[in-house]
Amino acid sequence: MRRFAKPLYGLTPVPRVRIPPSPPASPNCGESPRPFPPKYAKAAHFSRQLLDKTAAGFTQLKSIQNFVDGKFVSCTRTFADVNPANGAVIAQVAEADESLVDAAVQAARKALRGEWGRLTVRERAARLRKVADGIEARFDCFVTAEVADTGKPIALASRLDVPRAAANFRAFADLISTTGLEAFQTETPDGQSALNYAVRKPLGVVGIITPWNLPLLLLTWKLAPALACGNTVVVKPSEETPATATLLAEVMQQAGILDGVYNVVHGFGPNSAGEFLTQHADVDAVTFTGESQTGGAIMKAVAASLKPVSFELGGKNAAIVFADTDFDDAVAGISEAAFLNTGQVCLCTERVYVERPIFDRFVDALAAKSGGLRVGSPMEKTTELGPLISSQHREKVLSYNRLAREEGATVVIGGGVPEFGNSLDRGFYVQPTIYTGLPESARSVKEEIFGPVCHIAPFDTEEEAIKKANDTKYGLAASIWTTNLKRGHRVAQQMNVGITWVNCWFLRDLRTPFGGAGRSGIGREGGVHSLNFYSEPNNICIRL
Repeated sequence: MRRFAKPLYGLTPVPRVRIPPSPPASPNCGESPRPFPPKYAKAAHFSRQLLDKTAAGFTQLKSIQNFVDGKFVSCTRTFADVNPANGAVIAQVAEADESLVDAAVQAARKALRGEWGRLTVRERAARLRKVADGIEARFDCFVTAEVADTGKPIALASRLDVPRAAANFRAFADLISTTGLEAFQTETPDGQSALNYAVRKPLGVVGIITPWNLPLLLLTWKLAPALACGNTVVVKPSEETPATATLLAEVMQQAGILDGVYNVVHGFGPNSAGEFLTQHADVDAVTFTGESQTGGAIMKAVAASLKPVSFELGGKNAAIVFADTDFDDAVAGISEAAFLNTGQVCLCTERVYVERPIFDRFVDALAAKSGGLRVGSPMEKTTELGPLISSQHREKVLSYNRLAREEGATVVIGGGVPEFGNSLDRGFYVQPTIYTGLPESARSVKEEIFGPVCHIAPFDTEEEAIKKANDTKYGLAASIWTTNLKRGHRVAQQMNVGITWVNCWFLRDLRTPFGGAGRSGIGREGGVHSLNFYSEPNNICIRL
């Protein structure tokens, strides 16, 4: 059975969701208009900016503000939020200055010491479940905002990003309610005994910095366990995708998440909100998903204060396809692994090693599969490939395509920019690209591209394939394709990565450890691993 791109949590199934035909124009994004109670009147502000439906079919976000201590806050400086599908400016985003970031941190500190800090685990878990319900109740709103910001196909946002955001809150509500800590009865030297047991305490104020490729999914992946453990947060979403983090503020308030617990500051990295947040003395920990280079800069920023950090960074992920694989299954799986979200997933496969007896056939089949992918408007339900996030990122991907040719690659398919003859020509599209013939030392084989690009190379022995797959400074993910399950186990255990799939890709159980080795990250997220990062164990020893 083929299993690709299905987010899973073993205790709570991901809900079935419908794909809306187009973003609705009402303030409630397709729901019957409902007045906001006076308590949430300020929270309604963001929704009412999400009104104007443009001729292209996208909801235009007039303004996106910061959210601090339960209030939406404007700033003097703004920057443009651009729709990657057509290059149109869809919002002006308020850029937080240093004083506003400080206000957000102080609000989070105050909330930590207030009523939020006195809630029981059961009470916190109940509110997380209400957040999940709130995301589902405004499903169309979140899909619309995510598609407009990222340019990803509406079908993908509808089946992955928004359902997984709700699932994250339910998963960690369940985990914090059921996961215990160690307890020991200890014999003392005088023949008596003592009881040792541990309790969890929150880290404090956590800075959460999230990327643009899966903005809502990866925000909630960090936010849910942080809140489950009793922390308060200041979120700095990517400047490319500010909408859903701000929209989530409304849902949080309506779910009973108290003022100051969830704060959002918008801006950039150096000399902007990102730097102000990571260098703030009252931030107790920082979690980040994004480029390895940015992770290194954050490490330097927090080094002097010895703040705990959790990083999920880049990857140059490999797939190994053995000749005994289920051929059609492997072709479909590698196509998904290379081109999902236009290759803008940290787990995507950019290096494919195929056993020589099936190499030529596999290259031809993958080229045919990728050539049939439907590239087009993200708002069309049949679109499979949307644009890249920005013109700058498109130029980076195209520069690697040029570099690959200079290094001697044979371009099997793609390598250029598609033409539509309409407003999409102003978007940031590239063709899905496959090349072969490069040596392992080529920069195009070694460096992360983060686009719909993969290089396919042959191998002759299992040992050769393992050596090539592991010959990278990254270590995030790998996939093995074989019908020999004994071989699958054997090879998977030799991969120097954080997660290895056998005969599948992107199949996740949210209780399992997730993270990377080498330049792909520090620490692990998921299940109890997330709880352990976002809490401090306090051992209590009682002499009996």
